[in-house]
Amino acid sequence: MSVQERKQRERADRERLIVATARELAEQQGWDAVTTRRLAERIEYSQPVLYSHFRGKREIIGAVALQGATELATAVRTATTTATNPRARVTALARTYLDFAATHPAVYDAIFQLDGGLPYAQDNTPEPLKDAFAALQETLTTVAGHNTHPGLFTEVFWAALHGIATLTREGRLPPEDTQQRLDLIVDRLAVL
Repeated sequence: MSVQERKQRERADRERLIVATARELAEQQGWDAVTTRRLAERIEYSQPVLYSHFRGKREIIGAVALQGATELATAVRTATTTATNPRARVTALARTYLDFAATHPAVYDAIFQLDGGLPYAQDNTPEPLKDAFAALQETLTTVAGHNTHPGLFTEVFWAALHGIATLTREGRLPPEDTQQRLDLIVDRLAVL
C-alpha cells in the first residue's frame, strides 16, 4: 500500500469517526449538543482536523442525513420484500418508516428536519436521498391507482407518515393509536 493510499484510508476512517460520533452524541443529547469543539474532544483530534473534513456542523448533519437515508432505504426494502401482498407491503413500509423515526430520532431529524445543506427533490439531490424516496415509491406505485402520479402519491403518503412520526414524538398524538392511524392511511390512500 502506498503512502497516498494509506493517507486516504486514514482520512476516510477519521471522517467515519466524526460522523459516527456526531450521530451518537445527537442521539444521546440532541443536535444542540453537537458542536465542533465537543466533537473534536470526543474523537481526540483538533478542531482544524475536523474542519479539514467538514466546514462545520451543517455539513456533519448532511453526512448523517445521507447515512441515515441509506439505512432507511435498506430497512424499507427489507421489510417490504418479505410481505406477501400489496396491503402487507404498504403496512410494512409504514411501520418500518415510523419505527425508524422513533428508534433514530436524531438521524430522522438530520434527514427530514434540519438543514444539512442538501438539496431535496432536485436534479442534484444526492443519491442516498433519491434512493430513500425510491424505496418508498417502489412499493407505493403498486397501490397509487391508475390516474394518480406515483411520485405525487408517494409524497402524500410520506407526508402523512412524517406527520404521524413527528407529532407522536412531540407528544401531540397518543402513541397507543399509531396502528389505527396506519390502518387509516393504508385504507384511505392505497388502492388495494
